[in-house]
Amino acid sequence: MNKILSVNKIEKYYKNKGSLTKAVDHISFDVAKGEYIGIMGASGSGKTTLLNCISTIDTITAGEIIIDGQDITKMSEDQLAEFRREKLGFIFQDFNLLDTLNAHDNIALALAITGVKPEEIDGPINQIADRLGIREVLEKYPYEMSGGQRQRVACARAMITNPSLILADEPTGALDSKSARMFLENLEVLNEELNATILMVTHDSFTASYCNRILFIKDGKIFNELVRGNDTRKEFFDKIINVISILGGDHQHVF
Repeated sequence: MNKILSVNKIEKYYKNKGSLTKAVDHISFDVAKGEYIGIMGASGSGKTTLLNCISTIDTITAGEIIIDGQDITKMSEDQLAEFRREKLGFIFQDFNLLDTLNAHDNIALALAITGVKPEEIDGPINQIADRLGIREVLEKYPYEMSGGQRQRVACARAMITNPSLILADEPTGALDSKSARMFLENLEVLNEELNATILMVTHDSFTASYCNRILFIKDGKIFNELVRGNDTRKEFFDKIINVISILGGDHQHVF
């Protein structure tokens, strides 16, 4: 297995008013290149903390996180900043697009930061825009786009640098059902056609049903794991619902 991500026995503690809380409790798992992994769990389960640690937003208390062969837990702040630019792509619930830039320039900025020459930017942008169906909005500003269009622009920005790992935090949380479905179908295409490796945190079973594998987090630990295998998405969705019912979470969308 060509590992893109290896999480080894990581722990994360928080101090709060004299008390010590273990948000992540001895978690280990691997992600192979081209996998599409979902992380699910109830509020306070530790899933967002886990994503923050993998994304270098937060630091771990113990263990190691290896991405594309590099141990990010041993990097300096400058090394981490460079690593984020070159190896990671981010998709957020609230899009995080710059309001003063149109869609084209929001995407171009990700390339410019990595040192791509101006004359080499338009080609890759047009290619990813065609894959995501956003060519017609490249000259529009975020306020002129629908939520689904903004999220697909954010997806293009995350993918444009060909990162080793895409990290998505509740990417459909601000979208209506139709926009969410369209976005998830686009993300599925990127995974299947470009072999993009995606790690996504979601509380929504419908969103999770697009993944190949789901890790369920409870009380900072891996509670269960589901692999889609040859299941249809509806069959996988039903299995996810069953686990969520045991965890006591909600599942929001239905087929």
